[in-house]
Amino acid sequence: MSIEDWRKKIDQIDMELVELLNQRGQCAVEIGKIKEGLKVAIYDPSREKSVIRNVQKATKGPLTRQAMKRLFERIIDESRRAERESRPNEEGSAPVRTRTNKKPKRKVTRKTK
Repeated sequence: MSIEDWRKKIDQIDMELVELLNQRGQCAVEIGKIKEGLKVAIYDPSREKSVIRNVQKATKGPLTRQAMKRLFERIIDESRRAERESRPNEEGSAPVRTRTNKKPKRKVTRKTK
């Protein structure tokens, strides 16, 4: 296969990953609803450790166990964010949105001569 063929294959896989990650996120939102009803915390460190152990055992390479750990830590973090954002705030209105990782704009001052 040519480099373009491989890139097309990666693009197709990326679209599948987007779909699967969104499905996973929706599952997290549904679990979050159940947790809210049970008054259970969103963060469950033992569950997260279990998920990471499972994916590390499952990897056959070329991505390493450490790579899987890093990837799934991020996936879990974003799933937890989706859970939090799907919950209404204390007044029962719209979901609370968290701030992005964007750095605040710095004020530029110029020296005058």
